[in-house]
Amino acid sequence: MSKIVNGSSLQPLSGEKPKQIVLLLHGYGSNGADLISVAPHWQRGLPDTLFLAPNAPQRCGMEGGYQWWPLTAFTPAALAQGAKEAAPAIDAFIDRKLAQYDLTDSDLAIVGFSQGTMMALHVGLRRTRPVAAVVGYSGMLTGAPELSHASITRPPVLLIHGSADPVVPVAALHAAKCELEHLGIVVTAHVLPGVSHSVDPVGLRMGGEFVAKALHGAEAGERVTK
Repeated sequence: MSKIVNGSSLQPLSGEKPKQIVLLLHGYGSNGADLISVAPHWQRGLPDTLFLAPNAPQRCGMEGGYQWWPLTAFTPAALAQGAKEAAPAIDAFIDRKLAQYDLTDSDLAIVGFSQGTMMALHVGLRRTRPVAAVVGYSGMLTGAPELSHASITRPPVLLIHGSADPVVPVAALHAAKCELEHLGIVVTAHVLPGVSHSVDPVGLRMGGEFVAKALHGAEAGERVTK
């Protein structure tokens, strides 16, 4: 199994020991230093939260880029297998960090972008105990057929996708929402009009509010800055 050994992080704004963790999983060809840029936008609403943005274990051909698995095929079977093979490294990383800070899965939110969303959904639904929330930007659900037979948890899920995404079509959001709701998972979905394979300020704010509400309740969600 590959091991996650590096990446980026942002310590709690309060300066205290972390009470929650937000795990940020980057997309194909990116890295943790890119996705950690989300954290400063969310810190005010999550002052006691440690933000972790690890690099995926595998290097890819793009300079400074990493991958959770090689995107050599885009069939549903290949994507499901790739996510399955990449998951143990993320689970092990989560287990290490929760143990390090004496936290539980209920203190954890998993946020992904693109390929990172595939991993966030794969891992977030299959943890032994439910995480607080899963947020997926510009991604898709892999391995949907097996979920109905798997032992899964049902954390609240937020899916956000640009309507003009040329990399992962917005239809992936609608398919994922349908599949997840069929499994009894509460899903909030939002399409960003005219947005491509990226996140705009509206999507960023929605993600922060969703995570804060899941970790702290509605009052904390209202403190997240726009």
